Amino acid sequence: MPLRRPLALAAAAIVLTTGMAACSQPKSDEAFGKKVRAYLLENPEVLIEVSAKLQEKQLAEAASKSQGAIAKHRQAIERDPRDFVANPNGTITVTEFFDYKCGYCKIAAPQVVEIIEKNPDVRFVFKEFVIFGRESELAARMAIGAQAQGKTLPVYKGMMAEKSLDEAAIARIAKAAGVDVEKARAAGASAAVTQQLQDVTGLAQALHIEGTPAFVVGDKMIPGADMQALKLAIEEARIAAKKKG
Repeated sequence: MPLRRPLALAAAAIVLTTGMAACSQPKSDEAFGKKVRAYLLENPEVLIEVSAKLQEKQLAEAASKSQGAIAKHRQAIERDPRDFVANPNGTITVTEFFDYKCGYCKIAAPQVVEIIEKNPDVRFVFKEFVIFGRESELAARMAIGAQAQGKTLPVYKGMMAEKSLDEAAIARIAKAAGVDVEKARAAGASAAVTQQLQDVTGLAQALHIEGTPAFVVGDKMIPGADMQALKLAIEEARIAAKKKG
């Protein structure tokens, strides 16, 4: 007789969490384990469902933790004068935490640019959140160093389009964007930029951001490259602003 689905879900969780429990088990447990195993082999979608539910729960918990922290750190999220901001006169603020070597950030980047270009009312704040090591840091320092030259967005576009982002590619992209590479490199190597990168990392930790990209719109945290959710959050913020006005 096949196991019912709720029992199977519970059993799967038990098996997954106790698979390394002991060398020997009572025969009744062994028989039960065999039934569970047979069911899962016949119905592998159960494991997919459990995994999806677990991920959904983790994201919900992270979003809940983030929401309270957003209000506390609003100024640092939206109004740090060190950050590059596209459409600085926009009335709706979106903040993105990103890394130039993050594959999902690269997937999101064309739509980020599209949002900026098609929505002048969206004030877009860029947070250089370095999580992928030395080359990510070099890219972030170059982008920040190029900010005084007014070339941050072209550098962002170029770096996000580059699959193999190494030191040579960073310099090549910056030069192609019209950046004085040596000046930008020197500016990016300053102690002030080191502090800025450290502050972004600290802010991300305070907001319970565990990966990139992560977007903040109002009181809402959008983890990952969920661009539909981001666009919906922007529209909701726009509607809320109109009601207030």
